[in-house]
This record gives sequence, structure tokens and C-alpha cells, in this order.
Amino acid sequence: MSSIIEFRDVSKVFASRAGDVTAVDHIDLTIEEGEIFAVIGYSGAGKSTLVRLINGLERVTSGELVVDGQDVVRMSEAQLERKRRDIGMIFQQFNLFGSRTVAGNVAFPLKVAGWPRARRDARVAELLDFVGLLDRAHAYPDQLSGGQKQRVGIARALAAGPKILLADESTSALDPETTQDVLRLLKKVNRELGVTVVVITHELEIVRSIADRVAILEQGRVAEVGTVFETFTNPQSGVGNKFVSTVIHDRPSGDDLARIRRAHSGRIVTATIQDGSRLGTVLSGAGDRGVSFEIVYGGIGTLQARSFGSLTLELTGPEASVDEVVAELRGVTDIEEVA
Repeated sequence: MSSIIEFRDVSKVFASRAGDVTAVDHIDLTIEEGEIFAVIGYSGAGKSTLVRLINGLERVTSGELVVDGQDVVRMSEAQLERKRRDIGMIFQQFNLFGSRTVAGNVAFPLKVAGWPRARRDARVAELLDFVGLLDRAHAYPDQLSGGQKQRVGIARALAAGPKILLADESTSALDPETTQDVLRLLKKVNRELGVTVVVITHELEIVRSIADRVAILEQGRVAEVGTVFETFTNPQSGVGNKFVSTVIHDRPSGDDLARIRRAHSGRIVTATIQDGSRLGTVLSGAGDRGVSFEIVYGGIGTLQARSFGSLTLELTGPEASVDEVVAELRGVTDIEEVA
């Protein structure tokens, strides 16, 4: 893959009466062509500012920002306007024109760009068919559901055939089922049209559902970046651990841990599960040493076609034999002793 977006020591500072506010603070970040890249952070982390820098809705204060081979920092407003035709954007609140039909909303950027009527109509029909709304072409936004409105927003963003699609909290106003429908459509955009998709969100479950890689922002800086699998299974930052703990509940804590301790007197360990872990091989031989085991907590899921999760086990038997089994488990996976 080659990079399509590169942040090189990029900062964005806003002036205010109370003093300068740094929203993006010396960020280095590369987004590869053809991937779905997520940017996640809590409110005020700088993620929305980051995405608005990509299409020049906000101008970089310092550093270089290269988008598809061009440094947008050095572009004039007229050059940026042309550049934005290669960068589609969808929003949380849809931003549709209430006085225009579905077809009229999708056609609007093409009309502004000077496309002739026949070509414009053909492109609108093609896009509405792609997003599953061809039969709603003559409806108005107030006749649509939230999910349908966002599909119109996606079709409009794709109208001019952009290389990049920016989705800024694009599912925050939708219910969970509709959110999944929209995320499937974004995957389709990426897979079938080859569009690089940048998703801005505060929900790690969305990252888990759609992204290839993720950057976690904290106070305007990149706290960590990696594949979604790496981030979920081995977060490298405090804020990463905090996010992951909100969606993965495979390790006992608090009341669950106290309950386990009351009910089980043996040695309690938590084993990390990933593809290739030979946990079963070790446990199947534990009985030969007089060690028995019981699964007392945990869960295993699938992410990016790979298994991950953890199991908390009670091991009972002679102390020396239990030590041997724990040592063997450490040889095949990560083991955490539960106090």
C-alpha cells in the first residue's frame, strides 16, 4: 500500500479571548490508500479538528499535511476548493437540503461542478442504486428515516468520485441496527469503489465493526496507532486500555472477582486467547499431574478474522504440579495471576 494522507508534525492552534487553544498537537500519522482508518478519542481529544484539516475546512497552523501527493498547507483557497472534489464528507446530522428531493441533494455538487444534465442524472441514478435508495429518488428528506438520510449523505459525498471519504461521527444520531446498516454500506464503498475511508468516532464498537487500523487521540496527540486487532488485544496507552475495557468484558474485576474468590479456593489465573495459542494442549495434559481446572470467567470473540479474548481458570491440585501447569501455560500464552 502507498500512503494517501500524511500528517508530518502537524499542529492546529485556535486563538481565543482566554488564550491560544491547541486542538492538534504535533501529530505524525500516515493513512494508507484503500484502507478504512478510524480516529477515536473522547470529547475534546481533537479528532474532529484532525479530519477537518484533511479537506482544508480548517487550516494547519504548522507542519505538513500531504493529501494524495499534495501539501494542502501550501494551497490557496481556490486550489483547496478543487482538492475537495477528491474528498467526500458525511456528517452526524446529515446536512441535507430540506427543499430538495433525494435526487436533488445528490445532484447538487455535480450541478455546482458544471456537469451537464444528462450526465448528472445518470450519475445520480447510479449512486442511488448503489446505496439502495433508487425508489426514493423523488422523496424529500423529511420523508426519510435517519438511516435513509445518511445513505443520501453518502451518495452525495460520492457524487464526484472522490478518492477519500471522511465520516465525522456519521452514525452518532442513529440507533444500533441502523448504525450497522450504514457501516456495512461504508465497507461496500471501500471494497467495491476502492475509496479510502476515514472514520471519526468516540465509540470503539464502531472501530471494531469497520476499521482496519485505528489511531487513539488524547489531548490533541496520538496516544497509540495500530491495527484494530493489536489495539483490542494489547492496548499500549492508558486511554487505549480505558476504551477497550468499555467493550471487552472478558476479565473479572470488582464484584465478579470477589464472587469468584468466594466460590473458588484454588489458584486463579487468566489466560489470553489468540489464534495459535496452545492452551488446550497444556490443559489436556494437566490431569496427568493431578491438576484439574474449571473455567470460571471469560469470553472469546472474533476480530479481523482472528480469535481473541481470555479465560479465567481455577487450577486445583498439588501446589508443585499447579506451578508446573502455570509455567507451561506461560510458555504458550500470556498468563495473569488473579489476586
